[in-house]
Amino acid sequence: MQRVRIAVVGSANMDLVAVAPSLPRPGETVLGTDFVMVSGGKGANQAVAVSRAGGSCVMLGAIGSDSFGVTLKARIAGAGVDVSQLRVVYGASGVALVVVNAAGENTIVVTPGANGAFTALTGPELDIVRDADIMIAQLEIPVETVTEAALAARAAGTRVVLNAAPARTLPTELLDAVDLLVVNEVEAQALTGRGREEPAALLSVVPRAVLTLGDAGAWYVDRDGTAAHVPAYPVRAVDSTAAGDAFTGALAVAWAEGRDLVEATRWACAAGAACVRRVGASVSLPHRADIDALFG
Repeated sequence: MQRVRIAVVGSANMDLVAVAPSLPRPGETVLGTDFVMVSGGKGANQAVAVSRAGGSCVMLGAIGSDSFGVTLKARIAGAGVDVSQLRVVYGASGVALVVVNAAGENTIVVTPGANGAFTALTGPELDIVRDADIMIAQLEIPVETVTEAALAARAAGTRVVLNAAPARTLPTELLDAVDLLVVNEVEAQALTGRGREEPAALLSVVPRAVLTLGDAGAWYVDRDGTAAHVPAYPVRAVDSTAAGDAFTGALAVAWAEGRDLVEATRWACAAGAACVRRVGASVSLPHRADIDALFG
């Protein structure tokens, strides 16, 4: 089978991850047990997730001119992602400060750095979007850039998958260009005022949506009347940091390969479950064989 072509438009960060027995409260210092520094950012994570899930992926985004930027580009490329169009912006790369507790829960602070300068897409960048089977975007880069990419994709017949994270209100012109929305409960609440009780509320803004619910699985809904709950795969969670990115990347690959979206959501749930078994963002993103092993 020919590998599907997926363009990921989004952020790249260096993740500084500390593991501790509990998450610190305001003013509290907690003694950690481990530390890792890994490439991350929702865009980079989803690009790596796509590549490991079996898709051919090009990433569009920006890194800084600092040492983090050099490392980020090398690590993303090392995962099989095409980084030939990744911009280098003078100054700092994006950085995420992550604390993970013993239950796998986390808190994250992101400083955008070069990601905030990723604006005004070039001709070659727009061509990549237009030539893809699916374009994936998130919201750690300027929303104007996401909108520009989505409109170009829609005009060219490229399907648009939007992972609307982090949570924020979105312009109507962007939502009108989205083919499939992927959100968690917090992000769904920001868009519709409704949470897990009413996943179909998302259909007021997009034609198809997946609502992810962590260990409660996910809902897939569409305007054709489909409403399917997909259970989570039972695994021991160590770090949930990149689970949503593993889910989104795998979902896009499965849809591009021709699976119906309920089955694609099941496969994506397997990807998310495989991801939480390891600490770190990009290093925990599962390969296709890992996903298939859980999917059965």
